[in-house]
Amino acid sequence: MFSILITFIFSMTIAASDNSDKKNDNIADIVVKDMEGKEVKLADYKGKVLLIVNVASKCGNTPQYEGLEAVYKKYKSKGFEILGFPCNDFGGQEPGTNEEIKQFCSANYNVTFKLFDKIKVLGEDKSPLYAKLIKNSVTEAGDVKWNFEKFLIDKDGNIVSRFKSKVQPESADIIKAIEKELAK
Repeated sequence: MFSILITFIFSMTIAASDNSDKKNDNIADIVVKDMEGKEVKLADYKGKVLLIVNVASKCGNTPQYEGLEAVYKKYKSKGFEILGFPCNDFGGQEPGTNEEIKQFCSANYNVTFKLFDKIKVLGEDKSPLYAKLIKNSVTEAGDVKWNFEKFLIDKDGNIVSRFKSKVQPESADIIKAIEKELAK
């Protein structure tokens, strides 16, 4: 009888840890600020597939804005959103104010997807969103390595994929992953 009780307690502990890992894979409880400083609950995006990207205006990867916008235009009517988070963590490549960033993106790349308040993606004071994106049970663990790293989020707010900076927004891997999530 004692061994049955121990087995039961052990299995409940495993189940509880599995549930907490799954909770860490979901971003719906996070609140961020848009470029105007207004709070936005990521739970408001429930039912949409998201691509979250840390962006910068003075980076070798900055031309990815063009690809991001093309992907956004192609899939937005199907329930897809891109959330761009400017950050200045890598070589000071996003020094502008929110207004300057918005103007740059509009003038140079006709960006229409949602841009948010500049955040930190590295260090002790990284945003809660990026703290969760880099530490979950689904994607490769570890800090963001450079600008334009991408995280795919399913319709329920769960982290499902991570793409390195060098992976272009219109790459077959990203498109396949987006289409798979949209089909669910």
